[in-house]
Amino acid sequence: MSNMRNRVLIVDDEIFFLEAIDEILTEGGFDTTRAGDGESALEMVSDPSIGVVVLDVRLPDMDGIQVLACIREMRPELSIIMLSASTDQEIVLEALRLGASDYLAKPLHDEELVLAVGRALDGYEANASRRRLRQRIDRLVEGMDRLSQVVRLAAPEERVEVLRQGIVDSASIVLQASRVSLMLADSKREWLSVVAARGIEIDLATMSARKIGEGASGTSFADGTVLCVPDAAADDRFSGRGAGQYNSAGFACVPLNCLGVPVGVLCLTEGADADSLSHEETNVLRLLGMQISEFLAADPEVERLLASAHEADAEGVTFPDLIDAVDGDAELAQAVCQAIALEVEPDRVFRAALASVSTRLGAAPVALYLLSSDGERLELEAENDGGATADRPELPVDRGLVGGAVQTGQLVAVEVPASDPRFEVEVDTPEDGLARPTICVPIRLRDKVVGVLRVFLAEGRPASPRTAEVLGAAFSAAVRNVLLYRSLLQSIEEVAEARKRARG
Repeated sequence: MSNMRNRVLIVDDEIFFLEAIDEILTEGGFDTTRAGDGESALEMVSDPSIGVVVLDVRLPDMDGIQVLACIREMRPELSIIMLSASTDQEIVLEALRLGASDYLAKPLHDEELVLAVGRALDGYEANASRRRLRQRIDRLVEGMDRLSQVVRLAAPEERVEVLRQGIVDSASIVLQASRVSLMLADSKREWLSVVAARGIEIDLATMSARKIGEGASGTSFADGTVLCVPDAAADDRFSGRGAGQYNSAGFACVPLNCLGVPVGVLCLTEGADADSLSHEETNVLRLLGMQISEFLAADPEVERLLASAHEADAEGVTFPDLIDAVDGDAELAQAVCQAIALEVEPDRVFRAALASVSTRLGAAPVALYLLSSDGERLELEAENDGGATADRPELPVDRGLVGGAVQTGQLVAVEVPASDPRFEVEVDTPEDGLARPTICVPIRLRDKVVGVLRVFLAEGRPASPRTAEVLGAAFSAAVRNVLLYRSLLQSIEEVAEARKRARG
């Protein structure tokens, strides 16, 4: 990530406070800028270097709550600290419900102000990688949808080529990498050869094969691990990599695994920026590899690889199982995706997916809620109580932590829920009324929040925002598929009924 510190925007119409706050924060090491009214603040907040806004609740041209709401709409990722007089408590509570990260009462204490802004700025900068992850996962879901459609519509004789090229094109979009190549192993698992590429202007047939176990791609295949290298030129494993000049030093290799059998490697370079192929992208690369591997099962060369692997297994020969190498969030995502893939009927799909989350995270209850038809409440669609306690049958869309997730579209991951000002016992606990570490993830369909996944963790278990992002992507895809399935069934029933009436 960039080492440049983001700036703090101070918004107050009282020149005394404006100058005093500026002086305190400047002496505290922060880079600041100032605005004396709401309109000026909204113009300045579009500057991407702004990471925190210190906002007075009372301004001459606009109400501070209005300014807050506008900022949340323009840049929902910003940290906003509200300034208030002691008589403004109701306004402060409303600001917190709308997404303000903190508030300070006037007159201000110098050290308290510096600490609050420091926390807010650290949070904003730390969350940058999480926002990036969500964007990557959204592109991954969309890319796999497009790939499925392209392959399905391709002529039979062109399907293999379309599949392979579609894989490298989709990977390029998801990770914003200009150069991508797909390598498959031979039946003896001795060599990897390039079968499709993007951004490489030479004949693939002239590209040298890579011996398995050697070089970056060969090592990634043999070890079953994702490699993310910030400077390939300084890494001996990348010596002799493809012909041509490269515009960036970062390089990544992603092992591909079908049904527990290693079949190939995806190589990426020339990311859009220095962070595109960094170590922080490892989980996204693993998810990409798992998704691509599902498509590759239909490739004739991969089918032959799988057949030879099964024959070898029958003779007592084993190959490394990459599933064992996948850990953390990627392993959880794989478990959820597998649970979804094994079921068709909607209720079983959700139950299986929730059970996998409960098992992997040691969580209970785990529940999926969808918006009611009128959009005024969340209705329980499915749950796994883990033998502990049930979740609530319905939830409000505008109260508590869950209401915050619905209204802002932002996930909630808290280990001590009661410490969050939005927490409400009647909303943010299961039916036994006991508060637990909580993950609350908005479920999106076509950029709209259509539901919430709520996970209650055991005491002491971390509520990881990155885990929440992965769960959000997996369950958003599951909800989309289930709703499409239900729509298809309804259409079939309507057609059958129309035909029945026509015959009558």
